[in-house]
Amino acid sequence: MSDVKVRFAPSPTGYLHIGGLRTALYNYLFAKKNGGKFVLRIEDTDRTRYVEGAIENLIDSLEWAGITHDEGVFVKDGEIVDIGDCGPYIQSNRLEIYQKYVDELIEKGYAYYCFCSKERLDNLREEQRIKGKVPKYDGLCRSIPIEEAKKRVAAGEEYVIRLKLPKNRDITFHDAVRGKVTINTDEIDDQVLMKSDGFPTYHLAVIVDDHLMGITHIVRGEEWLPSTPKHVFMYECFGWDAPEFVHLPTVLNKDRKKLSKRQGDVSVEDFRKRGYLPEGIVNYLALVGWSPEDGEEIMTMDELIEKFSFERVGKSGGIFDTDKLNWVNSHYIKSYDLDKLSELSIPFVTKSGLLSEEEIRRNFEWYKILIDTIREGIDKLEDIPKHIDFLFGDIEITEDSAKEELAQDHVKGLLESFIKIVESHDEIDMETAKGLMKEVQKDSGVKGKKLYMPIRAAISGNIHGPEMQNILYLLGKDKLIERAEKIKNTL
Repeated sequence: MSDVKVRFAPSPTGYLHIGGLRTALYNYLFAKKNGGKFVLRIEDTDRTRYVEGAIENLIDSLEWAGITHDEGVFVKDGEIVDIGDCGPYIQSNRLEIYQKYVDELIEKGYAYYCFCSKERLDNLREEQRIKGKVPKYDGLCRSIPIEEAKKRVAAGEEYVIRLKLPKNRDITFHDAVRGKVTINTDEIDDQVLMKSDGFPTYHLAVIVDDHLMGITHIVRGEEWLPSTPKHVFMYECFGWDAPEFVHLPTVLNKDRKKLSKRQGDVSVEDFRKRGYLPEGIVNYLALVGWSPEDGEEIMTMDELIEKFSFERVGKSGGIFDTDKLNWVNSHYIKSYDLDKLSELSIPFVTKSGLLSEEEIRRNFEWYKILIDTIREGIDKLEDIPKHIDFLFGDIEITEDSAKEELAQDHVKGLLESFIKIVESHDEIDMETAKGLMKEVQKDSGVKGKKLYMPIRAAISGNIHGPEMQNILYLLGKDKLIERAEKIKNTL
Protein backbone atom coordinates (compact mmCIF):
# COMPACT_ATOMS: atom_id res chain seq x y z
CA MET A 1 0.00 0.00 0.00
CA SER A 2 2.55 2.56 -1.12
CA ASP A 3 -0.21 5.10 -1.80
CA VAL A 4 -1.40 5.19 1.84
CA LYS A 5 -1.85 8.73 3.11
CA VAL A 6 -3.24 9.58 6.53
CA ARG A 7 -3.65 12.77 8.50
CA PHE A 8 -3.81 14.00 12.06
CA ALA A 9 -6.00 17.09 12.17
CA PRO A 10 -6.22 18.58 15.68
CA SER A 11 -7.89 21.82 16.67
CA PRO A 12 -5.58 24.47 18.21
CA THR A 13 -7.60 24.81 21.41
CA GLY A 14 -4.82 24.26 23.96
CA TYR A 15 -2.31 21.58 24.89
CA LEU A 16 -2.44 18.28 22.99
CA HIS A 17 -4.62 15.75 24.84
CA ILE A 18 -3.02 12.38 25.55
CA GLY A 19 -5.87 10.76 23.57
CA GLY A 20 -5.00 13.01 20.63
CA LEU A 21 -1.40 11.86 20.82
CA ARG A 22 -2.60 8.25 20.60
CA THR A 23 -4.65 9.09 17.48
CA ALA A 24 -1.57 10.70 15.93
CA LEU A 25 0.52 7.68 16.91
CA TYR A 26 -1.85 5.17 15.30
CA ASN A 27 -1.93 7.27 12.11
CA TYR A 28 1.85 7.42 12.11
CA LEU A 29 2.35 3.68 12.77
CA PHE A 30 -0.07 2.72 9.99
CA ALA A 31 1.53 5.12 7.50
CA LYS A 32 5.06 3.98 8.24
CA LYS A 33 4.18 0.29 8.17
CA ASN A 34 2.66 0.72 4.71
CA GLY A 35 5.28 3.04 3.27
CA GLY A 36 2.78 5.89 3.21
CA LYS A 37 2.67 9.56 4.19
CA PHE A 38 1.53 11.23 7.38
CA VAL A 39 0.05 14.73 7.16
CA LEU A 40 -0.44 17.27 9.96
CA ARG A 41 -3.39 19.57 9.26
CA ILE A 42 -4.81 22.19 11.62
CA GLU A 43 -8.60 22.42 11.90
CA ASP A 44 -9.20 25.91 13.28
CA THR A 45 -12.58 26.82 11.86
CA ASP A 46 -14.09 27.25 15.35
CA ARG A 47 -12.49 30.63 16.01
CA THR A 48 -14.14 30.97 19.44
CA ARG A 49 -11.93 28.17 20.81
CA TYR A 50 -8.63 29.16 19.20
CA VAL A 51 -5.72 29.42 21.67
CA GLU A 52 -2.61 31.44 20.81
CA GLY A 53 0.50 29.24 20.69
CA ALA A 54 -1.47 25.98 20.50
CA ILE A 55 -0.20 25.10 17.01
CA GLU A 56 3.41 25.43 18.11
CA ASN A 57 2.67 23.28 21.17
CA LEU A 58 0.99 20.60 19.04
CA ILE A 59 4.00 20.38 16.74
CA ASP A 60 6.45 20.41 19.65
CA SER A 61 4.54 17.61 21.43
CA LEU A 62 4.54 15.41 18.32
CA GLU A 63 8.25 16.00 17.72
CA TRP A 64 9.00 15.22 21.38
CA ALA A 65 7.16 11.90 21.00
CA GLY A 66 9.08 11.05 17.82
CA ILE A 67 5.93 11.23 15.67
CA THR A 68 7.20 13.09 12.63
CA HIS A 69 4.94 14.18 9.77
CA ASP A 70 5.87 14.21 6.10
CA GLU A 71 3.85 17.21 5.01
CA GLY A 72 1.58 19.83 6.49
CA VAL A 73 2.23 22.46 9.13
CA PHE A 74 5.77 22.91 10.49
CA VAL A 75 7.62 25.46 12.61
CA LYS A 76 10.74 26.78 10.88
CA ASP A 77 12.85 29.56 12.42
CA GLY A 78 10.01 30.41 14.77
CA GLU A 79 7.46 30.74 11.97
CA ILE A 80 4.54 28.47 11.11
CA VAL A 81 4.97 27.29 7.52
CA ASP A 82 3.37 24.86 5.06
CA ILE A 83 5.49 22.11 3.51
CA GLY A 84 3.87 19.93 0.85
CA ASP A 85 1.90 20.11 -2.38
CA CYS A 86 -1.60 20.28 -0.88
CA GLY A 87 -1.47 23.46 1.21
CA PRO A 88 -2.55 25.59 2.83
CA TYR A 89 -2.71 23.09 5.72
CA ILE A 90 -4.45 25.45 8.16
CA GLN A 91 -8.18 25.56 7.48
CA SER A 92 -8.65 29.26 8.17
CA ASN A 93 -6.37 29.86 5.15
CA ARG A 94 -8.62 27.76 2.89
CA LEU A 95 -11.95 29.65 3.12
CA GLU A 96 -12.20 30.33 -0.64
CA ILE A 97 -11.83 26.60 -1.32
CA TYR A 98 -14.70 25.71 1.04
CA GLN A 99 -16.91 28.43 -0.43
CA LYS A 100 -16.45 26.97 -3.90
CA TYR A 101 -17.55 23.50 -2.79
CA VAL A 102 -20.48 24.58 -0.63
CA ASP A 103 -21.75 26.61 -3.62
CA GLU A 104 -21.51 23.44 -5.69
CA LEU A 105 -23.65 21.54 -3.17
CA ILE A 106 -26.29 24.30 -3.25
CA GLU A 107 -26.41 24.33 -7.03
CA LYS A 108 -26.81 20.54 -7.11
CA GLY A 109 -29.63 20.71 -4.54
CA TYR A 110 -27.67 18.91 -1.82
CA ALA A 111 -27.50 21.92 0.50
CA TYR A 112 -29.73 24.90 1.33
CA TYR A 113 -29.72 28.31 3.00
CA CYS A 114 -31.20 28.35 6.49
CA PHE A 115 -32.38 31.66 7.99
CA CYS A 116 -33.62 30.38 11.35
CA SER A 117 -32.58 32.55 14.30
CA LYS A 118 -30.67 31.20 17.27
CA GLU A 119 -33.72 31.92 19.42
CA ARG A 120 -35.95 29.76 17.22
CA LEU A 121 -33.44 26.91 17.20
CA ASP A 122 -33.04 27.05 20.99
CA ASN A 123 -36.82 26.97 21.48
CA LEU A 124 -37.12 24.09 19.01
CA ARG A 125 -34.51 22.00 20.84
CA GLU A 126 -36.11 22.71 24.21
CA GLU A 127 -39.53 21.68 22.92
CA GLN A 128 -38.07 18.46 21.48
CA ARG A 129 -36.36 17.65 24.78
CA ILE A 130 -39.62 18.13 26.69
CA LYS A 131 -41.31 15.70 24.30
CA GLY A 132 -38.50 13.18 24.75
CA LYS A 133 -37.24 13.53 21.20
CA VAL A 134 -33.64 13.77 20.02
CA PRO A 135 -32.97 17.49 19.38
CA LYS A 136 -32.49 18.11 15.66
CA TYR A 137 -33.33 20.72 13.06
CA ASP A 138 -36.90 20.42 11.76
CA GLY A 139 -36.11 21.34 8.15
CA LEU A 140 -38.17 24.57 8.10
CA CYS A 141 -35.96 26.20 5.43
CA ARG A 142 -35.46 23.11 3.23
CA SER A 143 -38.34 24.09 0.94
CA ILE A 144 -37.38 27.73 0.34
CA PRO A 145 -36.87 28.13 -3.43
CA ILE A 146 -33.23 28.78 -4.28
CA GLU A 147 -34.04 32.09 -6.07
CA GLU A 148 -35.88 33.41 -3.00
CA ALA A 149 -33.07 32.26 -0.70
CA LYS A 150 -30.44 34.05 -2.80
CA LYS A 151 -32.48 37.27 -2.75
CA ARG A 152 -32.65 37.10 1.04
CA VAL A 153 -28.91 36.54 1.18
CA ALA A 154 -28.30 39.49 -1.16
CA ALA A 155 -30.52 41.64 1.06
CA GLY A 156 -28.14 41.00 3.96
CA GLU A 157 -30.22 38.51 5.94
CA GLU A 158 -28.10 36.31 8.23
CA TYR A 159 -27.94 32.65 7.25
CA VAL A 160 -26.12 29.36 7.53
CA ILE A 161 -25.86 26.63 4.91
CA ARG A 162 -27.15 23.15 5.78
CA LEU A 163 -26.72 19.74 4.20
CA LYS A 164 -29.98 18.43 2.67
CA LEU A 165 -30.03 14.77 3.67
CA PRO A 166 -32.46 12.44 1.92
CA LYS A 167 -35.39 11.22 4.01
CA ASN A 168 -35.47 7.68 5.43
CA ARG A 169 -32.41 6.32 3.67
CA ASP A 170 -29.99 3.77 5.12
CA ILE A 171 -26.38 4.81 4.68
CA THR A 172 -23.88 1.99 5.08
CA PHE A 173 -20.11 2.14 5.32
CA HIS A 174 -17.30 -0.14 6.49
CA ASP A 175 -15.18 0.71 9.51
CA ALA A 176 -11.83 -1.06 9.99
CA VAL A 177 -12.52 -1.49 13.72
CA ARG A 178 -16.29 -1.97 13.85
CA GLY A 179 -17.01 -3.60 10.51
CA LYS A 180 -20.27 -2.79 8.68
CA VAL A 181 -22.13 0.24 10.08
CA THR A 182 -25.60 1.34 8.94
CA ILE A 183 -27.44 4.48 10.08
CA ASN A 184 -30.77 5.82 8.76
CA THR A 185 -30.87 9.46 7.72
CA ASP A 186 -34.02 10.05 9.77
CA GLU A 187 -31.78 9.71 12.85
CA ILE A 188 -29.41 12.41 11.61
CA ASP A 189 -29.62 16.19 11.58
CA ASP A 190 -29.39 18.43 8.51
CA GLN A 191 -25.86 19.46 9.46
CA VAL A 192 -24.70 23.07 9.24
CA LEU A 193 -21.90 23.15 6.65
CA MET A 194 -21.17 26.89 6.54
CA LYS A 195 -21.64 29.16 9.55
CA SER A 196 -22.90 32.72 9.49
CA ASP A 197 -19.34 34.01 9.99
CA GLY A 198 -18.28 32.48 6.66
CA PHE A 199 -16.29 29.68 8.26
CA PRO A 200 -17.08 26.06 7.39
CA THR A 201 -17.95 23.53 10.06
CA TYR A 202 -15.82 20.45 10.53
CA HIS A 203 -18.22 18.41 8.39
CA LEU A 204 -17.65 20.38 5.19
CA ALA A 205 -13.99 21.19 5.71
CA VAL A 206 -12.95 17.65 6.57
CA ILE A 207 -14.55 16.20 3.44
CA VAL A 208 -13.04 18.78 1.11
CA ASP A 209 -9.60 18.68 2.70
CA ASP A 210 -9.35 14.89 2.89
CA HIS A 211 -10.30 14.60 -0.78
CA LEU A 212 -8.04 17.35 -2.09
CA MET A 213 -5.11 16.13 0.01
CA GLY A 214 -5.51 12.54 -1.20
CA ILE A 215 -6.19 11.02 2.22
CA THR A 216 -6.78 7.27 1.85
CA HIS A 217 -7.60 6.36 5.48
CA ILE A 218 -9.41 8.54 8.01
CA VAL A 219 -8.18 7.49 11.45
CA ARG A 220 -9.98 9.38 14.22
CA GLY A 221 -11.82 9.01 17.51
CA GLU A 222 -15.10 7.10 17.78
CA GLU A 223 -16.96 10.31 18.70
CA TRP A 224 -17.06 10.99 14.94
CA LEU A 225 -18.73 7.67 14.12
CA PRO A 226 -22.33 9.07 14.21
CA SER A 227 -21.31 11.86 11.80
CA THR A 228 -19.72 9.53 9.27
CA PRO A 229 -22.98 8.81 7.32
CA LYS A 230 -23.22 12.56 6.59
CA HIS A 231 -19.68 12.47 5.31
CA VAL A 232 -20.33 9.37 3.20
CA PHE A 233 -23.37 11.09 1.68
CA MET A 234 -21.32 14.20 0.89
CA TYR A 235 -18.70 12.12 -0.91
CA GLU A 236 -21.56 10.82 -3.04
CA CYS A 237 -22.83 14.35 -3.67
CA PHE A 238 -19.43 15.44 -4.98
CA GLY A 239 -18.94 12.23 -6.95
CA TRP A 240 -15.79 11.36 -5.00
CA ASP A 241 -14.61 7.98 -3.71
CA ALA A 242 -14.78 7.83 0.06
CA PRO A 243 -11.60 6.87 1.94
CA GLU A 244 -11.38 4.00 4.41
CA PHE A 245 -12.78 4.81 7.87
CA VAL A 246 -11.09 3.84 11.14
CA HIS A 247 -12.78 4.95 14.37
CA LEU A 248 -10.63 4.40 17.44
CA PRO A 249 -11.97 3.55 20.90
CA THR A 250 -11.99 6.38 23.43
CA VAL A 251 -9.22 6.63 26.02
CA LEU A 252 -10.94 6.05 29.38
CA ASN A 253 -9.91 6.37 33.01
CA LYS A 254 -10.10 3.46 35.48
CA ASP A 255 -13.79 4.27 36.11
CA ARG A 256 -14.40 3.71 32.38
CA LYS A 257 -15.23 7.38 31.86
CA LYS A 258 -13.64 9.64 29.29
CA LEU A 259 -10.24 10.86 30.44
CA SER A 260 -10.71 14.47 31.56
CA LYS A 261 -8.87 17.13 33.52
CA ARG A 262 -11.12 16.60 36.52
CA GLN A 263 -9.38 13.28 37.12
CA GLY A 264 -5.83 14.63 36.77
CA ASP A 265 -3.23 14.85 34.00
CA VAL A 266 -4.62 14.63 30.47
CA SER A 267 -2.30 16.67 28.24
CA VAL A 268 1.00 15.56 26.80
CA GLU A 269 2.52 18.62 28.47
CA ASP A 270 1.34 17.37 31.89
CA PHE A 271 3.21 14.10 31.42
CA ARG A 272 6.32 15.81 30.09
CA LYS A 273 6.41 18.07 33.15
CA ARG A 274 6.29 15.04 35.44
CA GLY A 275 9.29 13.50 33.75
CA TYR A 276 7.86 10.73 31.62
CA LEU A 277 10.15 9.76 28.75
CA PRO A 278 8.80 9.99 25.19
CA GLU A 279 9.66 6.33 24.60
CA GLY A 280 7.65 5.33 27.68
CA ILE A 281 4.62 7.42 26.75
CA VAL A 282 4.58 6.20 23.14
CA ASN A 283 5.08 2.55 24.09
CA TYR A 284 2.32 2.68 26.69
CA LEU A 285 -0.16 4.69 24.58
CA ALA A 286 0.14 2.17 21.76
CA LEU A 287 -1.21 -0.45 24.17
CA VAL A 288 -4.27 1.62 25.20
CA GLY A 289 -6.74 0.01 22.80
CA TRP A 290 -4.35 -2.15 20.78
CA SER A 291 -2.19 -5.20 21.42
CA PRO A 292 0.32 -7.02 19.23
CA GLU A 293 -0.26 -10.61 18.20
CA ASP A 294 2.74 -11.83 20.19
CA GLY A 295 1.53 -10.19 23.43
CA GLU A 296 4.76 -8.23 23.86
CA GLU A 297 4.43 -5.08 25.99
CA ILE A 298 7.81 -3.36 25.75
CA MET A 299 8.39 -2.19 22.17
CA THR A 300 10.49 0.44 20.42
CA MET A 301 8.92 2.68 17.80
CA ASP A 302 10.36 0.49 15.02
CA GLU A 303 8.87 -2.61 16.65
CA LEU A 304 5.50 -0.88 17.00
CA ILE A 305 5.57 0.01 13.31
CA GLU A 306 6.37 -3.59 12.38
CA LYS A 307 3.61 -5.11 14.53
CA PHE A 308 0.80 -2.53 14.24
CA SER A 309 -2.51 -3.25 12.49
CA PHE A 310 -6.05 -1.94 12.85
CA GLU A 311 -7.29 -5.54 12.99
CA ARG A 312 -6.01 -5.73 16.58
CA VAL A 313 -7.54 -2.43 17.74
CA GLY A 314 -10.38 -3.14 20.18
CA LYS A 315 -13.94 -1.89 19.88
CA SER A 316 -14.30 -0.95 23.55
CA GLY A 317 -12.59 2.00 25.19
CA GLY A 318 -8.93 1.68 26.14
CA ILE A 319 -8.25 2.10 29.87
CA PHE A 320 -5.50 4.57 30.74
CA ASP A 321 -3.80 2.98 33.75
CA THR A 322 -1.18 5.24 35.32
CA ASP A 323 0.33 2.31 37.25
CA LYS A 324 0.92 0.47 33.98
CA LEU A 325 2.35 3.64 32.41
CA ASN A 326 4.75 3.95 35.36
CA TRP A 327 5.83 0.34 34.89
CA VAL A 328 6.53 0.86 31.19
CA ASN A 329 8.28 4.17 31.78
CA SER A 330 10.44 2.73 34.55
CA HIS A 331 11.69 0.12 32.07
CA TYR A 332 13.01 2.89 29.82
CA ILE A 333 14.53 4.82 32.72
CA LYS A 334 16.47 1.71 33.75
CA SER A 335 17.86 1.16 30.25
CA TYR A 336 18.22 4.78 29.05
CA ASP A 337 21.57 6.18 27.95
CA LEU A 338 23.07 7.52 31.19
CA ASP A 339 24.38 10.78 29.75
CA LYS A 340 21.01 11.54 28.18
CA LEU A 341 19.05 10.56 31.29
CA SER A 342 21.33 12.70 33.47
CA GLU A 343 20.77 15.72 31.23
CA LEU A 344 17.00 15.22 31.25
CA SER A 345 16.96 14.93 35.03
CA ILE A 346 18.72 18.24 35.74
CA PRO A 347 15.60 20.51 35.74
CA PHE A 348 13.85 18.19 38.22
CA VAL A 349 16.80 18.23 40.62
CA THR A 350 17.45 21.97 40.40
CA LYS A 351 13.73 22.70 40.92
CA SER A 352 13.92 20.76 44.21
CA GLY A 353 16.71 23.02 45.45
CA LEU A 354 18.97 20.09 46.35
CA LEU A 355 21.60 21.06 43.78
CA SER A 356 22.11 24.01 41.46
CA GLU A 357 22.84 23.48 37.79
CA GLU A 358 26.28 24.99 38.33
CA GLU A 359 27.03 22.39 41.04
CA ILE A 360 25.79 19.59 38.77
CA ARG A 361 27.89 20.76 35.82
CA ARG A 362 30.98 21.14 38.00
CA ASN A 363 30.65 17.56 39.26
CA PHE A 364 28.93 15.92 36.32
CA GLU A 365 30.68 12.54 36.57
CA TRP A 366 29.65 12.35 40.25
CA TYR A 367 26.12 13.38 39.24
CA LYS A 368 25.90 10.66 36.57
CA ILE A 369 26.79 8.03 39.17
CA LEU A 370 24.12 9.52 41.42
CA ILE A 371 21.46 9.16 38.70
CA ASP A 372 22.69 5.68 37.79
CA THR A 373 22.52 4.70 41.46
CA ILE A 374 18.87 5.59 41.99
CA ARG A 375 17.29 5.00 38.59
CA GLU A 376 16.32 1.40 39.42
CA GLY A 377 13.77 2.73 41.89
CA ILE A 378 12.06 5.51 39.94
CA ASP A 379 9.10 5.58 37.56
CA LYS A 380 9.51 9.14 36.27
CA LEU A 381 12.03 11.93 36.59
CA GLU A 382 10.00 13.96 39.09
CA ASP A 383 10.63 11.10 41.56
CA ILE A 384 14.38 11.71 41.60
CA PRO A 385 14.57 14.38 44.36
CA LYS A 386 12.92 12.17 46.99
CA HIS A 387 15.35 9.36 46.13
CA ILE A 388 18.48 11.50 46.46
CA ASP A 389 17.60 13.82 49.33
CA PHE A 390 19.25 11.43 51.85
CA LEU A 391 22.59 12.69 50.50
CA PHE A 392 21.97 16.28 51.51
CA GLY A 393 21.81 17.97 54.91
CA ASP A 394 21.18 16.10 58.14
CA ILE A 395 19.28 12.85 58.33
CA GLU A 396 16.93 11.57 60.96
CA ILE A 397 16.56 7.89 61.80
CA THR A 398 12.80 7.36 61.65
CA GLU A 399 12.45 3.76 60.47
CA ASP A 400 11.96 1.25 63.29
CA SER A 401 14.10 -1.31 61.47
CA ALA A 402 16.99 1.18 61.24
CA LYS A 403 16.65 2.06 64.92
CA GLU A 404 16.76 -1.64 65.81
CA GLU A 405 19.96 -2.16 63.84
CA LEU A 406 21.64 0.78 65.54
CA ALA A 407 20.53 -0.35 69.02
CA GLN A 408 22.73 -3.48 68.92
CA ASP A 409 25.58 -3.68 71.40
CA HIS A 410 28.36 -3.94 68.83
CA VAL A 411 27.36 -0.86 66.80
CA LYS A 412 29.35 1.79 68.71
CA GLY A 413 32.59 -0.12 68.22
CA LEU A 414 31.68 -0.82 64.61
CA LEU A 415 31.16 2.89 63.90
CA GLU A 416 34.49 3.69 65.56
CA SER A 417 36.19 1.26 63.15
CA PHE A 418 34.25 2.73 60.23
CA ILE A 419 35.31 6.31 61.11
CA LYS A 420 38.95 5.24 61.53
CA ILE A 421 39.03 3.52 58.13
CA VAL A 422 37.35 6.45 56.34
CA GLU A 423 39.77 8.91 57.98
CA SER A 424 42.71 6.84 56.75
CA HIS A 425 41.90 7.69 53.12
CA ASP A 426 42.61 11.04 51.46
CA GLU A 427 39.29 10.78 49.60
CA ILE A 428 36.57 8.23 48.94
CA ASP A 429 36.71 7.71 45.21
CA MET A 430 34.83 4.83 43.59
CA GLU A 431 37.78 2.47 43.77
CA THR A 432 38.22 3.17 47.48
CA ALA A 433 34.46 2.83 48.07
CA LYS A 434 34.47 -0.67 46.52
CA GLY A 435 36.90 -2.01 49.12
CA LEU A 436 36.00 0.13 52.10
CA MET A 437 33.60 -2.27 53.84
CA LYS A 438 36.13 -5.10 53.62
CA GLU A 439 38.58 -2.86 55.44
CA VAL A 440 35.97 -2.14 58.12
CA GLN A 441 35.21 -5.86 58.42
CA LYS A 442 38.89 -6.67 58.90
CA ASP A 443 39.35 -3.92 61.48
CA SER A 444 36.15 -4.56 63.47
CA GLY A 445 35.79 -8.31 63.09
CA VAL A 446 32.11 -7.81 62.23
CA LYS A 447 30.70 -9.24 58.99
CA GLY A 448 27.51 -9.90 57.07
CA LYS A 449 24.29 -8.13 58.03
CA LYS A 450 25.71 -7.09 61.37
CA LEU A 451 28.33 -5.10 59.44
CA TYR A 452 26.31 -3.66 56.56
CA MET A 453 22.93 -2.89 58.09
CA PRO A 454 24.02 -0.64 60.97
CA ILE A 455 26.47 1.33 58.81
CA ARG A 456 23.90 1.75 56.08
CA ALA A 457 21.39 2.98 58.68
CA ALA A 458 23.91 5.39 60.18
CA ILE A 459 24.95 7.03 56.91
CA SER A 460 21.68 6.92 54.92
CA GLY A 461 18.89 6.72 57.50
CA ASN A 462 17.49 3.36 56.45
CA ILE A 463 18.57 -0.23 55.89
CA HIS A 464 17.49 -0.58 52.26
CA GLY A 465 18.53 1.31 49.16
CA PRO A 466 21.21 1.57 46.48
CA GLU A 467 24.49 -0.32 46.41
CA MET A 468 26.63 0.41 49.46
CA GLN A 469 29.73 1.33 47.47
CA ASN A 470 27.73 3.96 45.57
CA ILE A 471 26.40 5.50 48.79
CA LEU A 472 29.92 5.65 50.21
CA TYR A 473 31.26 7.33 47.08
CA LEU A 474 28.38 9.77 46.72
CA LEU A 475 28.46 10.93 50.33
CA GLY A 476 32.24 11.39 50.37
CA LYS A 477 34.74 11.38 53.20
CA ASP A 478 33.60 14.38 55.26
CA LYS A 479 29.89 13.52 55.24
CA LEU A 480 30.53 9.86 56.08
CA ILE A 481 32.57 10.83 59.11
CA GLU A 482 30.09 13.51 60.19
CA ARG A 483 27.10 11.16 60.04
CA ALA A 484 28.85 8.22 61.67
CA GLU A 485 30.16 10.48 64.49
CA LYS A 486 26.67 11.87 65.10
CA ILE A 487 25.14 8.41 65.50
CA LYS A 488 28.08 7.09 67.55
CA ASN A 489 27.69 9.96 70.00
CA THR A 490 24.07 9.02 70.65
CA LEU A 491 24.91 5.44 71.57
